[in-house]
Amino acid sequence: MTESEKRANVVRLAFGGSDERFEEFLRAIREDIPEGTRVVLRGSAVTGCRWKDGAPFDADGPGTSDLDLTLVGDAVIGLFTVTGFFVPGMHSRPLSDDDPDIAPDLVPLRETLMVMTGRPVNIQASRELVIHVRGDLLGQPYLVLIDDADRPGN
Repeated sequence: MTESEKRANVVRLAFGGSDERFEEFLRAIREDIPEGTRVVLRGSAVTGCRWKDGAPFDADGPGTSDLDLTLVGDAVIGLFTVTGFFVPGMHSRPLSDDDPDIAPDLVPLRETLMVMTGRPVNIQASRELVIHVRGDLLGQPYLVLIDDADRPGN
């Protein structure tokens, strides 16, 4: 999939076709993440279907599919508790309803994003190496939402 196809899927599926709602979502993230953080979106919002079983996005009803945000960078790794990692210091577990206490400083952002989208939003942190392995070597598609080069002051 091209970047424009992935973006079109996200806007259509998660934001009801509204570029304005998508841009508002991005603004909320930009305002709350540390400088130098890259943000990617993975999962069925990007591909249109769940990887586990191939079911379409929101197969269980409107607002049932989640958004899987990954924050990439040194500063965001530090926002997760020591027990909040799959691989310590490299790849966190998702901040979600199942693990609401692993990144307390990100809870307000998560809550804001869930209200904005009307769906669950999971937030995890990774190093660039993890994104490279998962996306480029294992072929798990992702969409770059915010590149640190896009941030003011960079």
